[in-house]
Amino acid sequence: MEEVIFENLRCHPPPRNAPILPPRRVQSERLHIDGDILSYIVNDEDKVGVYIAADPLTQDRNYYEVEILDSGLQGTIAIGLGPSRYPLDCQPGWNVDSIGYHADDGRLYKSCGIGRPFGSKCLTGDRIGCGIKFDQTDVSGVRPLVKVFFTRNGDEIGTVVVPWPHGGLFPIVGLHSEGEELELHLDSHFQHDEVILMTVDNIDDEWSRLHQIRLNGCIMEYTGRGKKLIDVGLAQARSPLDPTYHYFELEIVDPGENCSIAIGLARRDYPKHRYPGWNIGSIAYHADDGKVFVGSGVGEPFGPQCHKA
Repeated sequence: MEEVIFENLRCHPPPRNAPILPPRRVQSERLHIDGDILSYIVNDEDKVGVYIAADPLTQDRNYYEVEILDSGLQGTIAIGLGPSRYPLDCQPGWNVDSIGYHADDGRLYKSCGIGRPFGSKCLTGDRIGCGIKFDQTDVSGVRPLVKVFFTRNGDEIGTVVVPWPHGGLFPIVGLHSEGEELELHLDSHFQHDEVILMTVDNIDDEWSRLHQIRLNGCIMEYTGRGKKLIDVGLAQARSPLDPTYHYFELEIVDPGENCSIAIGLARRDYPKHRYPGWNIGSIAYHADDGKVFVGSGVGEPFGPQCHKA
């Protein structure tokens, strides 16, 4: 018989004549939500803005992450897990049956308002994730214990054991200062280093990341909204340049409205909402103005503007 992950991790599905329950809904307070973009709403009470996902993590969807688009005034952004009825004015990790990694101090909070050193502080452009290692669940006690892990920019920071509450553990995100904004990715997948090394050898897929880019053979097409500064489309190759393959080029088939096309090099964990060349660890030539950008949003004259070939 089919089995699903639910309250006690493993239970049988309901009988066919069971009543149909209404779908769960996202819960949030003091946040502006625009698609996957969450922004903090300043309030007179100075309360935390909280987002609770509609569904708990499961074996099939055991990980999620956020990308910090703007760390705001204080960078008080936190991600973690907790029950569905978690208070909508508390950072994840502050209350019972919850766990949270806080970007402003790099501390881990577990059912308590006092955190312990855990990882690095996180800033604009960083990606932080949270997941559960369901295959390492301990069911020997009264309540199952699961191993929750956190990541920063694709690298695992550490693991902590957490009791499995009634109803499961739901992704929870907290923001708490003016200007804070992030992008939420509930459908992310975390791959350990061993898996990554295996996929590198897959020559059928030359691209490790395609964000707001549609790939059709050798043709790339921008699919984003193009309304805000963060609406950047990014394609990053799976393998770095080396002495054998040390050069690449592209041909502009259609420049679009502004020919906002750039080509360059960047570190593997480069923020997907930033043009190459804008952030540290990257360099790029921008077709619209002919400038070269080296780890900065200010470019220097370099070559001609580029248009349709």
